[in-house]
Amino acid sequence: MPSLPLFSLSDPRPDLALSLHEQADLTRFLQALVQTPSYPTQEGDVAALVQAELRRVGIRDVWVDRVGNVLARLGSGSGPVLLYDAHMDTVYPAEGDWPYPPHAAVVEDGVLYGLGACDMKGSLAAMVYAARRLIEAHVDFGGTLLLAFVVQEEPCEGYALRALIEESGIHPDWVVLGEPSEMQIKRGHRGRVLFKVTVRGKSSHGASPELGENAIAGAARLVFGLDLLAADLPDDPFLGPGTVAVTHIESRAPSLNAIPDVCTLYIDRRLTLGETPTRAQAQIESVIEREGLRAEVEIAEYRACSYTGYEFRTREAFSAWALEEDHTLIQTLSTAVRVVRGQSPAVGRWSFSTDGVYSMGEAHIPTVGFGPGNPEYAHTIHESVLLNDVFEAAHIYALLAAMLLSKR
Repeated sequence: MPSLPLFSLSDPRPDLALSLHEQADLTRFLQALVQTPSYPTQEGDVAALVQAELRRVGIRDVWVDRVGNVLARLGSGSGPVLLYDAHMDTVYPAEGDWPYPPHAAVVEDGVLYGLGACDMKGSLAAMVYAARRLIEAHVDFGGTLLLAFVVQEEPCEGYALRALIEESGIHPDWVVLGEPSEMQIKRGHRGRVLFKVTVRGKSSHGASPELGENAIAGAARLVFGLDLLAADLPDDPFLGPGTVAVTHIESRAPSLNAIPDVCTLYIDRRLTLGETPTRAQAQIESVIEREGLRAEVEIAEYRACSYTGYEFRTREAFSAWALEEDHTLIQTLSTAVRVVRGQSPAVGRWSFSTDGVYSMGEAHIPTVGFGPGNPEYAHTIHESVLLNDVFEAAHIYALLAAMLLSKR
């Protein structure tokens, strides 16, 4: 592991803050990103937009891997590697009365409104313009900055990043995730597993329910048992407790006046540190046994085809992770934030899941999160981002790269 930092803040250094002209260009680019729909498996148009902007700002080494991730590289290729990660896809628009249409990208009073504004096209744009600032400031890299703009993170976090790293032969020394964090540092989050439980019954006519076995009634007992289980799940002092929630139920019957013979439940299980998918599945199976149900439990599988034709296929089981608070990567990022914003950032955790489930949770690459935007606005009709935070994020991303990668 390389020593930190390589870049001394006491040395004369280039100004890495965005000029007013660069801020205007970044705003235009971010608006174009929000105006371009990029739902999972449909990121092709926004990928083309990102590639064009990367080349426009002066990056020569730009390519798309077979998964559909857009990649750009600055630096010599020798020395340490810093990877900036942002996903190009968004969820579908939430139902409700948006203040402006989801893809209008309206700017009002310094706030840009729209789907993906904070999750996470704001940080994507900031990373591109951090690279522009580094190029125009003629920062002399002794290492490599890799920008990775990935696909299908919303439905299956970590998979595209895994494919990028394992198939490309690129091995980052550090990863920075641009998920919205309100300009604070995030050093971990819980893992998650999506379980599919199939409860079996016996169908009969609705007029004679005693002749059948209602699978929905059995599923209801299971839901009650899971509520009791939730109270006894492990609790980590940093990441918090494991949780369990039934998020979808569907049943099968010959008609609406027949007893259903199958009821299927989907269970969102959040894993805190020390928990495993195997142990979480065993807990559900113990509830099934206690309730005397005929049911099977399996980890749900994610399958989808990328816009490039690459087939995604993986179990929906993702690891919890946490980087130690005194890690030099966190300390260096804290310094960069303090230089730009005049105060030290809080260091905490995300409540949701990110590409860190692979980079830190499986590959054990030191990983932190930092990005503009309030996570509470993500996936809602209120999604928006403060433009000044996006500009400052670009400055911080540029400064962090200079601190970690530039020659002494």
